[in-house]
Amino acid sequence: MARPIRETPILYGKDAKRFVEEMKRVESLTPEQRKANREKLQAENAVLDKEWNLTYNALRG
Repeated sequence: MARPIRETPILYGKDAKRFVEEMKRVESLTPEQRKANREKLQAENAVLDKEWNLTYNALRG
C-alpha cells in the first residue's frame, strides 16, 4: 500500500521571496534553440533505445 503524500512546506521570508523571483524568471528559447534541443534529445533517445534493446535481447537469450 502506498504511503500518503506529505504536505508541501510553506515558505517564509527570504526563501519565499527567492522562490517568487525564480518563478518569474523565464528563459525564452529561440526556435533554433528549441530545434537543437529536440534533435539532441532524439539522438540521446535513439542511443538509449539501442542499448536497451541489446540488453533486453541478450537477457532473453
